[in-house]
Amino acid sequence: MNAIAQPSTAASEIVEILQSLLPPGHGPYQLHEPELAARERELVNQAMTDGFVSYAGRHVGLFEQALARACGTREAVAVVSGTAALHVILHALGIGNGDEVLCPSLTFVATANAIVHAGAVPHFVDSHPDHLGLDSERLRTYLGGIGAREDGALRNRRTGRRIAGIMPVHVFGHVGRPRELCEVAAEFGLPIVEDATEALGSASDSCAVMRMGVAAALSFNGNKIVTTGGGGAIVTDDAELASRLRHVTTTAKRPHPWRFDHDEIGFNYRLPNLNAALGLAQLERLEDFLRRKRRLALAYRDAFARNGRWEFIDEPPGCRSNYWLNAVKARAADGALLEEAFESLHAAGYRCRPCWTPMHQLAIYAAHPRDALPVAEDLARRIICLPSSPRLSEYLR
Repeated sequence: MNAIAQPSTAASEIVEILQSLLPPGHGPYQLHEPELAARERELVNQAMTDGFVSYAGRHVGLFEQALARACGTREAVAVVSGTAALHVILHALGIGNGDEVLCPSLTFVATANAIVHAGAVPHFVDSHPDHLGLDSERLRTYLGGIGAREDGALRNRRTGRRIAGIMPVHVFGHVGRPRELCEVAAEFGLPIVEDATEALGSASDSCAVMRMGVAAALSFNGNKIVTTGGGGAIVTDDAELASRLRHVTTTAKRPHPWRFDHDEIGFNYRLPNLNAALGLAQLERLEDFLRRKRRLALAYRDAFARNGRWEFIDEPPGCRSNYWLNAVKARAADGALLEEAFESLHAAGYRCRPCWTPMHQLAIYAAHPRDALPVAEDLARRIICLPSSPRLSEYLR
């Protein structure tokens, strides 16, 4: 009989490190779980008692106010998902109809999908090897090579299409060199629409997160730090833009006690009151969630500092990350090793996962415009995301 294959040393080591922090017997340890308590039930019941379960209820406005305070912005507009948030920002800015929007290839598919929903074309650019977000210096060089000014617009020399904006992503909650990215955007006259769906609670010394560009999108999916069950939001300092977004996300219906007068084609994107009530209670606990997630991240950092095969992905200099997902990367790209590690981790009760398949490697986006993407491809073969729920700090040995 053939001997049963044993995990490699590198695969065994990552399991042993997690077992040293999160003891077997309390799992399975999920990647990220919502944490709901009495206050969430209280506010959801309050919304039910009020009788307003759709977006007309008072908790929507209260949630938006609390969210704007938490993000340090003047306005917040609650919507049904982070994807919808990105889509409607682009729509409100007049970006679509074949325009190109620069975004990372190393991201969740919703980033690219939202661009397509707006009628625009995702144009993939490379990531920075340390902070995982857009590499601003590489982007500057790339735009200098493919960009051409024509009739006041920046056009792609290869496709002839207008390059209409930049959509950076704060991967896993890390914010890398935002000031440099803002400088590149200003140099080429491009608006920034932040995909901050993973970054609630993150901060940077050099530039205000959520305020890098015109607006930022957030997600409150069940796996995010704060959840509304399913939902998202747009945060911005532009009151006029926020007013337009509220209008167009509510089917563009003009206010009237009984008439249905819609002055443009809008979207049914507003967040229901029940979800907003849940999110309002969750926001009250944001600082506690961030504190406990940081404690878990620091424990991971210390544990992996003593290992030569896996490197903890730490917050970049000048950034205070929310550590939405803690992650490590193998010292060298090795897809077979990652698969072996995932098998061993799942068998031991640790529900780890890779980052994402880079967008340009998906059949649906393989023909889209892109720069060379060596860093994105390399990172995708190296990263393992670790269990990151706030409650896991309670199990630390």
